[in-house]
Amino acid sequence: MAIDYHYLKRRAFAPVHQRYDERDSMLYALSLGLGRDPLDAQALPFAYEGLEGGLRALPTLAVVLGYPGFWAREADTGIDWVRLLHGEQRVRWHRPLPASGDVVGHTRVTHLTDKGADKGAILVSERRLESRAGELLATLSQVTFLRGDGGYSQGGAQPSDAPLAPLAPAPGERAPDWRDEQPTRPEAALLYRLMGDYNPLHADPAVARRAGFERPILHGLASYGLVAWALLRQCAQGDPARLKALDIRFAAPVYPGETLVTEIWRVPGDAHRLQLRARVAERGTVVLSHGHAELT
Repeated sequence: MAIDYHYLKRRAFAPVHQRYDERDSMLYALSLGLGRDPLDAQALPFAYEGLEGGLRALPTLAVVLGYPGFWAREADTGIDWVRLLHGEQRVRWHRPLPASGDVVGHTRVTHLTDKGADKGAILVSERRLESRAGELLATLSQVTFLRGDGGYSQGGAQPSDAPLAPLAPAPGERAPDWRDEQPTRPEAALLYRLMGDYNPLHADPAVARRAGFERPILHGLASYGLVAWALLRQCAQGDPARLKALDIRFAAPVYPGETLVTEIWRVPGDAHRLQLRARVAERGTVVLSHGHAELT
């Protein structure tokens, strides 16, 4: 059965009110692997509240706040959820996240693009994360590849939106200006799913095989958080307030236990912009590509 363009574009999402505390901020940082080295002076402020200045929140904590849940699995969507993949994540931060607070997430579907029966469809959802007082904290756009739902617009049966402007690839013709290496834990996906993404693709070997993977894969947003941390520690002295935007494409899966190598390039003529990509050391495969970041 084809997905319903008009229904998905107007689908109502209830605002998600969430109270998070310092424990949640610490658990998020620990789920990404911060604290692996307890003597790491840059990482410790995100996992321990006793330092001068208090606990700090990683900016990418925003991706798990005000989250509407794995809504694509709900029967009303018509989506073949077993075959979907997270294609891109784009986030702009409007102000630093506190280590604890009350937030509200407002989600809507902004784009639905048919790539053809054999190529799938692209769905873009936007989440505006606000404080309870109404201050805009972050705007998040998630691009989801619906591998089993292409062809819904064939014959003009339903509309198909123009896709988002594509991200440019990182420059591969010259050596990166920074290189960061982070091992992931074998149980990383089981830890990260406690942040609220309970897609069984990341925990159940049978579901992973049905989706075409040899074993459960790491959440794309976990690798997104790792890349953001690589940017902060290599280019921003670990200061979370300096990250203003990060857009990236998920090019291939990361398996828990692999080592993520992030390569970062300066953008000539713009001191605030960077390009990046990441690969796994064990396979040499580029797993995150077309990365763009903005720092203050």
